[in-house]
Amino acid sequence: MGLYSFFRISKPSAEKVPEADIPKVYRTLRRNTFWGATIAYSLYYVCRLSLSVVKQPVIDSELLTAGQLGIIGSALLFVYAVGKFMNGFIADYCNIRRFMATGLAVSALINLIMGVLGFLHGDMEFASVAVFLSFAILWGINGWAQSMGSPPGVISLSRWFPLNRRGTYYGIFSASPYLGEFLSFIVIGAIVGTFGWQSGFIFSAIAGVAGTLIILFFVSDTPESKGLPSVQTLSAEEVKEEDRMKTTQVQKLVLKHPGIWIISAASAFIYITKYAVAGWGILFLQKEKLFSLESASQIIAFSAIFGVVGTVLAGWLSDTVFKSDRIKPAILSGATGFAALALFLFSGGGYVLNVIYVSVFSLAIGVLYCIVAGLMAVDIVPRKATGAALGIVGISSYMAAGIQDIASGYLIEGNMQQAADIADAVYDFTPVSIFWLTAALISFLLPVLNWKKMKK
Repeated sequence: MGLYSFFRISKPSAEKVPEADIPKVYRTLRRNTFWGATIAYSLYYVCRLSLSVVKQPVIDSELLTAGQLGIIGSALLFVYAVGKFMNGFIADYCNIRRFMATGLAVSALINLIMGVLGFLHGDMEFASVAVFLSFAILWGINGWAQSMGSPPGVISLSRWFPLNRRGTYYGIFSASPYLGEFLSFIVIGAIVGTFGWQSGFIFSAIAGVAGTLIILFFVSDTPESKGLPSVQTLSAEEVKEEDRMKTTQVQKLVLKHPGIWIISAASAFIYITKYAVAGWGILFLQKEKLFSLESASQIIAFSAIFGVVGTVLAGWLSDTVFKSDRIKPAILSGATGFAALALFLFSGGGYVLNVIYVSVFSLAIGVLYCIVAGLMAVDIVPRKATGAALGIVGISSYMAAGIQDIASGYLIEGNMQQAADIADAVYDFTPVSIFWLTAALISFLLPVLNWKKMKK
């Protein structure tokens, strides 16, 4: 069997579900597919954020510098950006179950290799430059594997849910990255603190294998492949002109849509702030506010919990409270997130206050992320081009996140006062904090000021 045959979208099943059983079978398969994809995508994030958890122990071991870790982190983000763009277009044609499972299996393997290399460095004294190059290449490959997660996950919503339910379920699905962050910062953080940073990669690999099995056992490709009618037929939706067009034609229309590119730019700034806190928040809390690794990991983990609340709340607020109005929740969440981030970066406070700051920020950015990077994009494109739209938004978002990782790493390293012991170095986070706050401001002003033009 060739790659094309293995990954192509499933053909309709010759065996049809009896008409009396259709509602029950549809609800069961839809539920299993949704929760299987959602839980598995959260475990994708465990395999992505393992590097963020181990940054400080790796710096303190003098194996790699903050600048080198920034480059390694950006390798994933840059490759992920290109991969999400390409895989977004490809996934529209694919068997989402096989596509999503393959990406997570490869990501788990990369984490396993990096953990093993870390142990070998201690035993065989590999040169630091060799570790740096190996990690950068492997983390870049992980970026491509990671880009195979989001497109099939979101496409599953288009294939299995009617339009009037998509916002609510998209909000729940969008919470899965925050669940992954929580698991990473709490569980992997505790493992790293107890067994060493190499073990963080090993246990992330185990989580990836578990997620792969969940996809294979629970996710289904299309209703038609299971002997059911299409989702339009099941939900009595109107079949529009674009639904009859070829997928290639619809994707070309999306590429020409100016609204998608405005959303892409806004999403880029959201990702700068989102990944700044997720990627550098632990280091910031350790060096600027003098928290331990365990306490810093717990504080950032709280942000992940409230990110879940934010994304779930976004879909419900937008669909139910604001009657599919995307602007009001975007303004509210954007302004709240900006204020909370400013307090986190420039005020003091102990453990509880910092938990409050990052929790409010994460709740707000979760709403903004879901509204702008997800629902706005999905609102203005046809169902057949869902993957393409997310691919366009994804490439700009993760390119920006990658640039952020490099810029943040060197802004932090360049404003650090060296000491005889690297663990005693003094950091000045003011320049990088201004960079992050500026991005937070632009992230919600851009789509809010241009939404009417985008809708046209």
